[in-house]
Amino acid sequence: MRKATIDRKTTETRISATIDLDGSGRYDVATGVGFLDHMLEQLSRHSLIDLTLKAEGDLHIDFHHTAEDSGIAIGQAVAKALGDRKGISRYASLHLPMDGALTRAAIDVSGRPFLVWKVNFTAPKIGGFDTELVREWFQAFTMNAGVTLHIETLYADNNHHIAESCFKALARALREAIEIDPRQKDRIPSTKGTLAGQ
Repeated sequence: MRKATIDRKTTETRISATIDLDGSGRYDVATGVGFLDHMLEQLSRHSLIDLTLKAEGDLHIDFHHTAEDSGIAIGQAVAKALGDRKGISRYASLHLPMDGALTRAAIDVSGRPFLVWKVNFTAPKIGGFDTELVREWFQAFTMNAGVTLHIETLYADNNHHIAESCFKALARALREAIEIDPRQKDRIPSTKGTLAGQ
């Protein structure tokens, strides 16, 4: 059962995240930040990872801590649910079109966190959400999930679509990479014999 719950409490946020890697894309997300909720719902729906996430953050300051800490909590939950990563496909990549935007995602569920981010927004905000927080979420997720992730928006004509295509591209790549490969379901997909990031 590839499920996990993370409860994270700091002076800035209180977050509870529960995931099921083998779910159907059901979600119940409430961060207090509408645009972030929308992106996390896309992540769940298109990865087929069931996600329940409740966050209370210092939104009277800004959305930064809530965005970053939700990425931390979801990343930690993914890493915990994956366990020793035995049997996973490990690698995946795709191009995700969304109207005038095209985003490429490539992932290695390696245990070694690394983010390459080649995404440029043309406005500082989407509604009330700071566009720079999209990268902050991805950085937090990547470091805590223990994945190598490359995200690049090749072209786009809309900032909402840039952000959404990034989350959807991650979702689809993650879905493929964490699937159990029936040809190696009892083996860790590494010549090292471990994907513990060492």
